[in-house]
Amino acid sequence: MSEDRLSLLWGITIASGATAQLLARITSLPGVVLLLASGLVVGRAGFHWVEPLDLGNGLGTVVGLLVSLVLFDGGLNLRLPGGELKTAVLRIVMVRFVLALGGGLLAGHWLAGLNWQLASVYSAIVLATGPTVVNPLVQQMKLLPPLGELLEGEGLVLEPIGAVLALMLLELVLGDLQSWQGVAQGLLLRLGFGVLAGLLCGLFLSEILRRLPDEKDALGLRLQLSLGVLLLMFTSCEAFLPESGLPAAVAAGVVVGRRPSTEPEQLDGLIRQLAQLAITLLFPLLAADVSWQELSPLGYGGVACVLVLMLLVRPVAIAIATFGLPLDGPQRLMLTWLAPRGIVTAAIASLFAIRLEQAGISGAGRLQGLVFLTILMTVGLQGLSAPWLARRLGLVQADPIVATAIKE
Repeated sequence: MSEDRLSLLWGITIASGATAQLLARITSLPGVVLLLASGLVVGRAGFHWVEPLDLGNGLGTVVGLLVSLVLFDGGLNLRLPGGELKTAVLRIVMVRFVLALGGGLLAGHWLAGLNWQLASVYSAIVLATGPTVVNPLVQQMKLLPPLGELLEGEGLVLEPIGAVLALMLLELVLGDLQSWQGVAQGLLLRLGFGVLAGLLCGLFLSEILRRLPDEKDALGLRLQLSLGVLLLMFTSCEAFLPESGLPAAVAAGVVVGRRPSTEPEQLDGLIRQLAQLAITLLFPLLAADVSWQELSPLGYGGVACVLVLMLLVRPVAIAIATFGLPLDGPQRLMLTWLAPRGIVTAAIASLFAIRLEQAGISGAGRLQGLVFLTILMTVGLQGLSAPWLARRLGLVQADPIVATAIKE
């Protein structure tokens, strides 16, 4: 591929993402929905100006580095509520891990027509709600606490687990692993190694930031050091154990977010802006990989599969996980409805489809199409309706200006 075409790919991708963010600001529509639509327009489903596979092996590298930044930012700003509500996050994670895996397996096989092996990979890929989608929606809607924290915590915990589990199941399909025992061992090893590496690197980075002098021009250096440690940690983890970099990024973010520092807000704000830029780039790039040829063969069975996950599996999981907890009906309803899948899901589907096709396993395109159909339906339906639903349920924080005017 020529350098001019590669430059054009990046230029079109960034421009389409920035345009989508501008339209979101003007129209008040959810930005993630417009980002997804922009990728469809410039990609295979539209004008075919952007072809992600032109990046070759670099696609996985670029996506991994940018996703690590998004997850690090999520961990950095994660503020889980205490007491019973912290227990709610853990219960939601555990219950959904079991029910979503089982529900996705059955729906993927019986409704979407995947074989049992690929259906198991599908259920792991779409296991987690995407922090890259949930977090911007929560911020844009200004949900009353503790809903935002619960939704963000669920996505951040489940995202690395789902990614690692999907990789282990893929290795089982490809024959690199021989048993379910190997899957379980690989899952625990990568999660444990990633979390440990993230904790150590987070402590190291926190100590560096604490010791830097409090000077006006030190903020740029703090940002450079943070990105340097993060990206080195992520690439080292990936080189040693693939997919262990994701839990490492979350763990490092959580540790650094609780550091004693004189400039936490300024630095965290810069990192958040970079994470938003990563989202603006990644969503159109990965959505450009979707083609109608992959979606159309799924038919009503694929749509029914996604609807089962949205309208049956998640409501049951949330009802079980939140039973007896101090959450009222509107809060439970919002937790039930808002569960869009995001960038990590799309990235895994694209990279896995390439490996499956190279191995000559049939159904790779159908798997990728079903994953992207899940993303399109959850982001589209839930992303567009969630702000309206939150307002109707009275779960939105009042605008300070409006609230002051009402009091006066």
